[in-house]
Amino acid sequence: MANTPADPKLPILQRDHRSVMGKVLYTSRKPERMGQERGREFFRIDVHADGTRTCTAHCEIDDRPSVMRDITYSLDKDWNPTDCFVRLSVGSRFMGSGWFRFHPRYAECETFTSLEGRVSQRMELATPLATFQNHAIACDAWHLRLIDQRKPGEVQRIAQMLLSSPDHRGATGPMLFSIGLNIVFVGAEKVTVGAGTFDALHFQFVANPELPQEHPPYDVWCTADGEYLFLKGQVAGYMQTYYELVELSRGPHWGN
Repeated sequence: MANTPADPKLPILQRDHRSVMGKVLYTSRKPERMGQERGREFFRIDVHADGTRTCTAHCEIDDRPSVMRDITYSLDKDWNPTDCFVRLSVGSRFMGSGWFRFHPRYAECETFTSLEGRVSQRMELATPLATFQNHAIACDAWHLRLIDQRKPGEVQRIAQMLLSSPDHRGATGPMLFSIGLNIVFVGAEKVTVGAGTFDALHFQFVANPELPQEHPPYDVWCTADGEYLFLKGQVAGYMQTYYELVELSRGPHWGN
């Protein structure tokens, strides 16, 4: 039997979501490795007719021990996290896979890792969770929607962000870990990357002492169109890494 829409006035085909796809290149900024490719990330973002959005990303870090990560991360129409799946391998061996769900009053995780075995977590929340870090670079810019652009140069704090791993490369777990986040809005800029030239917003992630090892300062540029698409990023300190959007393909409803 042919599959027909409930309303005979509607067309058979339905495409009322908008999509964007891209590639982020990971390179080194260390003097002895300047410009060397050290990884890559392929992502797709779908925004549905009701405003909910999902990012799927495949991430590869070639530095030993290599890291490979696949994530599927969803937010509601107000950009609040709803759920996430993370699967991780380190050194070309399975590390773990986990499913995260975010309720207004708690976060929960069901995971299996090579180190901890089967783990069930539940973490109570004082307020609904505003953002989640799954370690896909494409999602790093989504935290920045929470920063007040009327306060350039001022350190602003996100009181609670949950992580799938406290490791700087996201190479442990996946399991729930809670920190606060300190960010400075630097200003609006015009940015040219491999994928083109964009009106951009420049932010800097600053000290986060809650991590087991403090993360070096991390500058991120994202689009200024309200979509917060990642454009480029640079980590200082011992990491000296650089990330750049080198390919971007927009679906028919995404816009320019």
